[in-house]
This record gives sequence, C-alpha cells and structure tokens, in this order.
Amino acid sequence: MTSEAKYKLKKVVEELKEKKGRHTELISVYVPQGFNLNEIGNLIAQEISLTQNVKSKTVRKNVISALTKIQQYLKLYKKTPPNGLAIFCGNISENEGESDIKIWAIEPPDPIKMKLYWCDQKFETEPLEEMMKEKDVYGLVVLDKSEANFGILRGKKINVIQNLSSIVPGKTRAGGQSSARFQRVREGMLNDFLKKVGEYFKKIFSEEDIKGIIVGGPGPIKEKFVEEGYISEELKKRIIGIKDTGYTGEYGLEELLNRSQDLLQEAEIAKEKQLCKRFFDELRKDTGKAAYGIEEVKKALEMGAVEIVLISENLEWEEVEYLCECGYGEKKFVKKKEKFNQKCPKCGKKMNIVADIDIIEAFEEMVKETGAKIEIISRDSSEGEQLYLLGGIGAILRFSLE
Repeated sequence: MTSEAKYKLKKVVEELKEKKGRHTELISVYVPQGFNLNEIGNLIAQEISLTQNVKSKTVRKNVISALTKIQQYLKLYKKTPPNGLAIFCGNISENEGESDIKIWAIEPPDPIKMKLYWCDQKFETEPLEEMMKEKDVYGLVVLDKSEANFGILRGKKINVIQNLSSIVPGKTRAGGQSSARFQRVREGMLNDFLKKVGEYFKKIFSEEDIKGIIVGGPGPIKEKFVEEGYISEELKKRIIGIKDTGYTGEYGLEELLNRSQDLLQEAEIAKEKQLCKRFFDELRKDTGKAAYGIEEVKKALEMGAVEIVLISENLEWEEVEYLCECGYGEKKFVKKKEKFNQKCPKCGKKMNIVADIDIIEAFEEMVKETGAKIEIISRDSSEGEQLYLLGGIGAILRFSLE
C-alpha cells in the first residue's frame, strides 16, 4: 500500500469512527474481492424485509432508508471492484428524532477477504484498520554485560518492549579474590544473565509476527549470545544481522536502527529516512535541487521541476476556495483553525467558503499533471520531525531552478 493510499484510508476510517448512532442505525457492509454483487443485493433486500419487524418506528424508518440507499448505490457497479468494496451508511444525526442518512463507499487499496453485514451504533472499521497495520515487523535487541533491551520496529516506530539489567561485575576483581576464582564467578553470572536474555528473546519474538531480528551492542557479548547456544536454532535463523553500537538502552535501539538501514531496505522507515536525508542533503549543499514551503513547492510543480513531494502526515493546512459577497474570489492555502476567519482584501468583509480540501489531496491533484510522486512522511523519525519543523512540506527537484 502506497503512503498516499494509506493516508486516504486512514482519514476515512478516522471520520467513520467519529460517527455514533443514537440507536442501532449504522450499517457496515464488506464485499470481498471476486464476490458476486447480486448476492449482496439479495442480502440487503432480505434485511429490508426483516427490518419491517422492528418495533421502533424511528429506528425502522432510518435503517430501511440506509439499506435502500446502499441498495441503490450497489446498482452503480456492474461487478465487484478488484479489491472488493466496503460500504457504510446510516443516520448520523446527533439530534433525537432527526434523520441525516449518509453513505461512504470505499474501494480499498488491499483486498477484502471477508463478507460482512453489521448493524450497530457504530460503524465496523476493524477490517480496514487491519489493512493499515504495518506488514513489516522487525525485532531489535541491544545488549552488553550490564543490560539488554528489546524493541519492536513496526513500520516507522520502535516500541520498547523489555529492559533487563544484570549484576555481572566488570573485569577488575574485588579485593581478596584470586584472579581465576573471580573470573569463574563472573563467567557464571554472565552465563546466567545471557540465559535470562535468551528466555525473553524466545518469549517476545515467538509471539510476534517478526520478519527478521537484528542484534546489536558494544563489545563481543552480542556475538557470544548469538553463537553459543542461548537461543534456539529456529529463532537464530530469523536473525538477519548483527551490528556494533556504541550504546545499549533506548538510545542503543535507535542507534541499531540507524546502523541497519542496509538490512531494512524494505521497511517503511528506512525509505522515509532515506528520502528525508536526500532532501536535507540537497538543501544543505545548496544545489538548488530542493524546495520547501507551500508556495515554493507549488511553484516548482508548476514548472515541472519536481521529482518527489514530501509532506508531513496530519499537516494542519487546507486549500480553501473563497467567494466574497462583493464578488471577489480566491483559492489559497490556510491553516485549518484560521480558515473561517479570512477577510476579503477588497472590501474587508469575512469571505464565504465555497470548497476546501486537505493539503495532501490538493498536492496530489497537482502532481498528476507533472508525473511527480508524493510521499507522506510521519513524525516518528528524527528526520520526519525535522521536516515537520521546517514547515511540513518539501520537494526533491529534477533540476535546479536557480
């Protein structure tokens, strides 16, 4: 699923999750790929018939209205879309006794695998939420003689799962102990600690759907842990790399991630960090092949110079079309919280909103004309946060505009 497709799906799901029915009047229908739409039409007809028996006149009326709307909408399709179809319809009015029947239809970016009809006080969005979950999940471990730290890399974000501390002493022996005895005691304590790390390794990474595991840490303890029988051969096969890091702890996990970009080329965060790095490198070198800011990127797109547009996720800007009573009209980008207070530069009165769309959707329309691509960048990485602080929008250019 592309970053644009995921962003669009996420927006719709968030909108659907906000809707609450006063009664069981919200209907969710999932049509799996390849399924016969006529059968879904028959199912809706049966539900209309059954709904006639509902005691509450208001609920009966609203549910039948929603089902009829779905029935009519299905007639727009000659066959099921390639990935299936999800339809949501119902009375979303917040006022008792009022009816406001709305319908949403989604042709998802990934295949729907299940058939579902559900009527409730909320829409059933879990199948779509499952679709948005990151497919690539990696295990991360950093360890030395003092501690071990486990993390799960899911998409772009590291979740710290477990931190273990040891009481293994340093190599300098305590007073009064012979060197050989001290070394035996130390080796025994290290062995016990690594056994414990192995137990958590098995527990954490056997329960997760892990694509691969990366082990890191300062010094030779990580190799000893992997090679000397502290983990099963089955789990050992899932280790895709061992990397040197200067630290353990949460910083060590982050360092391990940064040092493992070659191992994580398919992971979304690697792609994201690589794109941001390329953008900031062009910006730092002052090659003229990077632009940032809404107007600068828009100008570069109009000139056909853009290769990739980078936009921060959940950026609080919209493209809004205004029309004033005096006849003046304009379309411009404004922050969402400020869009209702824009005054006419001609007469000074507050302007009326004709239409508005999210900034990502606006730039998506622009790139269609130029062959450029859009990448949605999260704030989960330091590079993504840096882009957001720069204004949330940048572009890597095909050629310099200077």
